[in-house]
Amino acid sequence: MTAVQTTGQPSEESFGRQSRIIAFVVAVSFFMQVLDGTIVTTSLPQMAASFGVEPVAMSIGITVYLLTMSAFVPLAGWAGDRYGARRVFLASITIFTVASLFCGLSGNLTEFVFARAVQGVGSALMTPVGRIIVLRSARKSDLVHAMSMITWPALTAPVLGPVLGSYITTYLTWHWNFLINIPIGIVGLGLVLRFVPDQREEKVARLDLAGFLQSAAGLTFLLAGLEFVVHGTTGLAASVGLIAAGVVFSIIATRHFLRVEAPLLDLSAFKIQTFALATLSAGTASRVAINATPFLLPLLFQVGFGLTAINAGTYLLFYFAGNLGMKAITTPTLKAFGFRSVLVVNGLISSASIACFALLSPSTPDWLTYILLLCAGLSRSMNFTALNTLAFADIHATQRSSASTLSSMLQQVSLLLGVAVGAAMLNLSRTVYGGATLSPVDFRWAFIVVALIGVVSSLRFLHLPHDAGAEVSRHNART
Repeated sequence: MTAVQTTGQPSEESFGRQSRIIAFVVAVSFFMQVLDGTIVTTSLPQMAASFGVEPVAMSIGITVYLLTMSAFVPLAGWAGDRYGARRVFLASITIFTVASLFCGLSGNLTEFVFARAVQGVGSALMTPVGRIIVLRSARKSDLVHAMSMITWPALTAPVLGPVLGSYITTYLTWHWNFLINIPIGIVGLGLVLRFVPDQREEKVARLDLAGFLQSAAGLTFLLAGLEFVVHGTTGLAASVGLIAAGVVFSIIATRHFLRVEAPLLDLSAFKIQTFALATLSAGTASRVAINATPFLLPLLFQVGFGLTAINAGTYLLFYFAGNLGMKAITTPTLKAFGFRSVLVVNGLISSASIACFALLSPSTPDWLTYILLLCAGLSRSMNFTALNTLAFADIHATQRSSASTLSSMLQQVSLLLGVAVGAAMLNLSRTVYGGATLSPVDFRWAFIVVALIGVVSSLRFLHLPHDAGAEVSRHNART
């Protein structure tokens, strides 16, 4: 399939600058999306009081968002090709922003749940299609910077969200946790209309409806099971049953995609070693460690050490600073050492910093905690950007849409899997030690297990050749 661009191509001289602008535009929308998913949890008790329901009932707002998002993610790549990535991206931002407005204006739980369901549809289309836009606009020499740009929302929003949400909930009202998306969404729409070209495919096959339904069912059941494990809203048997159903439907969908002539998702990307390692095997395990840490740290400071949300947020700002601080040296580091060395060495450093969190106690000097958080943030940022860039280093133009969708699906699984592993280890340790509530020793074991997962995943990247992704990193393996 050949991409047709209905607006003028930027000149060769301005191509790099244009691709960076597009990456920034997409990142603005991603930031709104990821921030919303992390900021809402801080306001659930206040929302429950406003709606006149028990706080535990508010978890349905998180669950329905997750389910509608997972149901529509498999459709994103095909929709972008069929209707144009720019048009679908604009639609996703509009849906998400309008749904955020109705979330903020909800007067009861029913209205809120409906608005969250619509918001999930917008979120499902936004990430894969936004990544497709960036991949189409960036040359391989610009890919590290472009992927670094669209990665920072996923790194910073989970850290910034709870802190910002705590301030908003304390000093304003819960409504503003959603209304804050309105100006961000409007700015995002304006930037997309101004800077993102209209790109689409000349010929797109008809919708593979069977593949869509099967893959949607697989991802939905799998993520629902993991979500219920994390929040304990159903029994263990029901959660395991949902996960098992998700695995079964995923296998059925995989077999379908391999048999049909024009599948919804082209699985040939998994034949490429860099994509397979960075997304499916070692990449998923590495992201489990990456995603478990921001879940465990706020709990450690608030539950384990008894700090307030504001005081805990002060610590997390150093973690946030580390995530941002690495951006300036990501590109030169990958150029100097290559993907293989960075993912192995930096992965081990990241795992070591996670393991060091197990040694923290209320008596640990603040300056030492700050340094550790900063180091953990720096290594986490490098790992995340390297993984996301390596995944698309060798992807062919015809595979971009499916590869972006598959990557988004697997990242959603790893996100919840990381939280589920962290929560499971906390509960297991508490059961073993017979504690009525979580104690620092429970967090100690959770961090150790997560760190070990990080070590194993880092060593898996030794299977990469020394020149893996060299066209993107511009690393000369012989030097």
